[in-house]
Amino acid sequence: MLKRIAFLILSFQIVVVSVSHGQISIVGDLSQDRDARPGEKYEGSIVLRNESNEPQEAKIYQTDYLFKYDGTNNYADPGTVPRSNAKWIAFSPSYATVPPQGSTTITFTVTIPPNTEMKKLVGSYWSMLMVEGIPKGSGESSHPTDPKKTQMGIRQTIRYGIQIATHIAQTGVKSVKFLDTKLISKNPGERFLQVDIEDNGDVGFRPDMYVELFDAKGVSIGKFYGSKYRLYPGTSVRQVIDLSKVPSGTYKAMIVVDGGGDDIFGAQNTLKF
Repeated sequence: MLKRIAFLILSFQIVVVSVSHGQISIVGDLSQDRDARPGEKYEGSIVLRNESNEPQEAKIYQTDYLFKYDGTNNYADPGTVPRSNAKWIAFSPSYATVPPQGSTTITFTVTIPPNTEMKKLVGSYWSMLMVEGIPKGSGESSHPTDPKKTQMGIRQTIRYGIQIATHIAQTGVKSVKFLDTKLISKNPGERFLQVDIEDNGDVGFRPDMYVELFDAKGVSIGKFYGSKYRLYPGTSVRQVIDLSKVPSGTYKAMIVVDGGGDDIFGAQNTLKF
């Protein structure tokens, strides 16, 4: 569930549709990362699975992808974001029919351009392959609607976004900027530390994040962890860390973003509640 939650997109339309409950799903991770060097080429694949007893159709296409701490997402045209690798990617097919209780594989090739005097590749580049189910009876479907089975209803369209990230090997630096930190309360008796962070480096990564609290004597009362979110250069996320069980008082808070190895970033705050 954690692998899919961020990139499963639902849209709804009120239309005349035939009744069909089958859907396509993605087998495996919704992100594929690879270290590579300029001038190299690598391949990958995406497996579509149909658990229904009827054929299911899907279209496959590209978008760029950016996200911000406030929850906004930008699925821009492929190749328009400065760090997009969409133009490096060739994939096939762009349309698939997945047989009942069966699978179909989408293959892709990533060809990294060589460095030139004008441009040298540094850090991480990424984009999305979108897999969108085609409802039966829609204008894009090859399966016509049976007039005897049509009814007024809601058509649900499911899209999966698979991130294809290329990290130029042994280049770039990780860096994090702390945008905002504040205590918030959603319900009586609850308190949370809300921290907005931005990747202002060259490299995409999934850091661990926690806050360690120290009392007036400098004694640590524990580490409180956030979620392990993915960051790309120029993107930002919001961490909400539960401190509801911490006794009231004044604490020194060391907020830590741990990117592994020597890539550890911190900010210090005083919290009073």
